[in-house]
Amino acid sequence: MYPHSNHIPQPPHSAGLDYKGLRPRIDPGQVPSPIDTIEKDRQTWESKVYMTLPGTHAPLCTSDFIAVDQGNSSPKFIRVSTWNMPSTSRLVSDSSVPIAAILHPFADLNPLEETVPLIDTGTKGPARCAQCRAYINPWCTWVSGGVRWKCNLCSHETEVLTEYFCNLDSNMLRLDHLERPEFSKGTIDFDVSSSEEYWAQNPPPHITSPYYSVEGPPSGPRKPAPMNYIFAFDVSNEALTSGFIKSSCDALQNVLYGNTNFPPSSRIAIVTFDSVLHFYDLTSDMTQMLVVADLDEVFLPTRTIFADPFDKRPAIEALLDSIPTQFTEAPSTDSCLGSAIRGGLAALAGSGGHIVIFQASLPSVGAGALPLLPPLESSLYDTDKEKTLHAPRSDTWISIAEECAEEGVGVSMFLAPSKYMDTGSVCIVSTRTGGEVFWHPRFASERDGYMVQDQLRRLVTRMQGFNCMVKVRCSHGLQVKTHFGAFTQSTPTELNFPHLSADGAFSVGLEVTRTMSTRAYAFIQCAVLYTTVDGRRRVRVINLATNVVELAGSLFQFADMDTVMCHLAKEAMAGMSQHRTLLIREELTEKCAAIHLGYRTQCAAATRSTQLIIPEAFRALAAFTLALQKTKPLKARQVSSDVRNYHIHRILSMSPRTLMHYLYPRLLALHDLDDTIALPQLVTNDDGTTTEKILMPSSMRDSYYFMEAHGVYLIDNEESMIFWIGASASPQLLSDLFGVDDVNSIDPHMHALPVLSSTLSQQVHNILAHRYAERGRLTRMYIARQNLDAAEIEFSDMLVEDQNNGAMSYFNYLALIHKQISAVLNNGGSLGGSSSIRGPPW
Repeated sequence: MYPHSNHIPQPPHSAGLDYKGLRPRIDPGQVPSPIDTIEKDRQTWESKVYMTLPGTHAPLCTSDFIAVDQGNSSPKFIRVSTWNMPSTSRLVSDSSVPIAAILHPFADLNPLEETVPLIDTGTKGPARCAQCRAYINPWCTWVSGGVRWKCNLCSHETEVLTEYFCNLDSNMLRLDHLERPEFSKGTIDFDVSSSEEYWAQNPPPHITSPYYSVEGPPSGPRKPAPMNYIFAFDVSNEALTSGFIKSSCDALQNVLYGNTNFPPSSRIAIVTFDSVLHFYDLTSDMTQMLVVADLDEVFLPTRTIFADPFDKRPAIEALLDSIPTQFTEAPSTDSCLGSAIRGGLAALAGSGGHIVIFQASLPSVGAGALPLLPPLESSLYDTDKEKTLHAPRSDTWISIAEECAEEGVGVSMFLAPSKYMDTGSVCIVSTRTGGEVFWHPRFASERDGYMVQDQLRRLVTRMQGFNCMVKVRCSHGLQVKTHFGAFTQSTPTELNFPHLSADGAFSVGLEVTRTMSTRAYAFIQCAVLYTTVDGRRRVRVINLATNVVELAGSLFQFADMDTVMCHLAKEAMAGMSQHRTLLIREELTEKCAAIHLGYRTQCAAATRSTQLIIPEAFRALAAFTLALQKTKPLKARQVSSDVRNYHIHRILSMSPRTLMHYLYPRLLALHDLDDTIALPQLVTNDDGTTTEKILMPSSMRDSYYFMEAHGVYLIDNEESMIFWIGASASPQLLSDLFGVDDVNSIDPHMHALPVLSSTLSQQVHNILAHRYAERGRLTRMYIARQNLDAAEIEFSDMLVEDQNNGAMSYFNYLALIHKQISAVLNNGGSLGGSSSIRGPPW
């Protein structure tokens, strides 16, 4: 879409920085669009199937595609920063492309795709390399007539068990090759429930413990069992007066007894807390409240707090109905969140599980009690003390997180504060345990109640595992160097995820340790040992083989910008508590310039230094790097530490697709929708058959420069969606979409779009339904009428190509990158070597 003659000027409330000094000449018409590549890729894979064998470029993570597993894992499970691995460390440093992988082990698959095969391996477990302990996979080779197999990672030969032996055919493949998925599929689940060596281990006994269960600390391996839930409600005055408790209890009732498929094998417990802990005995005929007042050494008063929610439905419904009114007579202003988590730990010790907390106020008593006065944040910004805003103010929270991780207990939180809550402290528990945080500041039941219910539904119904251990192995020449995500690192090579779900992903940084042969593949294998919700112990093995190349051109040709950006984003978030945000932003700019410089010197050295040469695979790298610097955690304008820390947690665990849409929000011109878009259409397939499809519209660039004053736009960044209505939008357009014909009659507080009989209404509802199916959850909706509603400020900030968020416009940022590269080409040195380049670019 090209700018109309009456495009909208940027509103005055957008605060950004202009370019200083002489600007390099860049033709505005030649500025790469971040949208073009995304839209071209999306349309390509709407009608094609992706075959996973090495040698092809994978679809972008923002495209809907169907993958056929040919022995290489689908890009939905693993993506790498280049699908051609560099053969030497010299090539890595010359190109400056970070070598990384993004792992998304429990990613949701398209219904048309084959499910991950499941193999029961009995008491002996799956076949593994005797030397490096890698799992057997399609890239192993068979030697000595099938008596031994050669590991593709370390080349060690391992003998085949007698009962596992099979003769080979003329191609040196086993005769049962196609019958056994572990020899033909890149992603596989091994059921190891019968093999005790794969069971989760209880933590060793400690000299002292801040929590005690009735039966004492268990020891040794723990037999796989279904995942139990503890739902813990903050019943302090803050939660009661805002209506958060009522909405939370209603949401839990609906999830348990509505049309949600709550796991039938899971049992639940309900805990409430203010200045003391209240446990409930759900197994007796009369539900008893058991009060624990000792918040320093929490103990579990009885083991009978867990119950089957279907067997005890009357008691649980009565309890959930009574909680919102039970504490209103003498409400407490205190909240003992830290002690409540340890109470849940006492109940789940020896089994693991999931604690789901509904919290509305600052933890003021008990373990991890925090000072009521927040730090004076404005005085800390852009100082060395700024990083303290992104770290726990009490070490107790780190201890609680480690205790949960040891016990295999994930902690998810619904936070609904009306004032400062110190998310930098409390969210560390969710970050270290693989849990999720849901953010509802200034909670209003009519606006946020349905969101809490939908988020809770997603929390209990998605693919997930607990008591997870993750290890990433590589073939000779590659080595895992760093890990970034929401987990606890138990050893330098093993990650502990007490909870891992379909919405969680992490990244690993790789390094080339020795020269690799271009005639062989490079291999990565990720093994996730986990317990399913219904109590089965499994190993999910993800295998990837990539080509190895020795030319920079081949590396750049198959580079994957999505993976690079996701890795840089997670790395930046992990560094927030160690470095100033200004330094992180500068480093991101430097890395972006380095990749462009690497391509320039290695692949386009003959061009003039006045030209800005951009590699095809990284056409939008500058736009996405700038967008990352404009996110809530990194933006230069003041943002409260509570908001920053919530978004740090989210980015650390975001999947690639969600993160890319979060960085560069999808913007649609609803007034320009074609009649064939977002409505069922008969489409002729390649084989001559016809099927009914709904084609989604193309997005447009995130800038006021491409918008029109008479338009209606929808922007969506995975956290929230905003309908922007131009002041001169036509009455017919407003009537078709909102049911009113005057912009001033639109309810600015509506949180759901009305369902109307108009074509436009059907189209927009189909678009929203498609996005809901994509991500599995709702996003909050806002109305922003031009120059009328406060939501327009957030809308403006989401237009990341404009000059806003305390940063440059995309056009000026490209000029800055060009200036840095030209300085190196003309004057020598490196991007990090000159203070004029390394220092603040503005």
